[in-house]
Amino acid sequence: MTNLGRRLASPTVLFDLDGTLTDSRPGITACIRHALDRLGYACPDDAALASYIGPPLRGTLSTLLDTRDATLIETALGHYRTRYDAVGLFENRVYDDVPAMLDTIARLGHAMLVATAKTQHAAARIVEHFGLARHFIGVYGAEPGGRFDAKIDLLAHLIESGVILADRSVMVGDRASDIVAAKVNRIRSIGALWGYGDPGELTEAGADVLCESPRTLPACLAAAPG
Repeated sequence: MTNLGRRLASPTVLFDLDGTLTDSRPGITACIRHALDRLGYACPDDAALASYIGPPLRGTLSTLLDTRDATLIETALGHYRTRYDAVGLFENRVYDDVPAMLDTIARLGHAMLVATAKTQHAAARIVEHFGLARHFIGVYGAEPGGRFDAKIDLLAHLIESGVILADRSVMVGDRASDIVAAKVNRIRSIGALWGYGDPGELTEAGADVLCESPRTLPACLAAAPG
């Protein structure tokens, strides 16, 4: 059997990054504030900004700037990424028990990958910096021009390109966008309650299982239907 064949034969767990593997709130909120400050726009407080962590950044900036002007949005995104690429992505920490959780899931025979709305380049740097890269067969995310900003499109691409099989995969994420993307692509989903979403958001989005903590995720994987 080829390496690809072995990969597809294994149950695959897809992990969101922000709010699922790492608590990235300090860096993301600081970089959004930086972008809005550079453009002279008022910014909500950090608690309000935390509600925007997870969905695609262009949509977040469009909402905060109250505009659909693509040029203005891209300018704000440029300011955000200048700070984020320099310092923001490391203003971050791995959630307690995540490394032990990943070790347990690997022992259970699951393949694991990261699927995030963050750019692939930034996500790979974070996973490597925090010593998580050894757990994953790949890190997948958005491209700089906006391709795969929507996680629905990213998961569809992973299926179409043969990286995963929908009926042998489960998506673990903390926001409705993770759950909806999985549902549209006929992938099982687990809502991560330790992240930035809440039970109502994840239940309404259609999560198959809600999981309280990284420590209990291996048991939640066994409980996910399919």
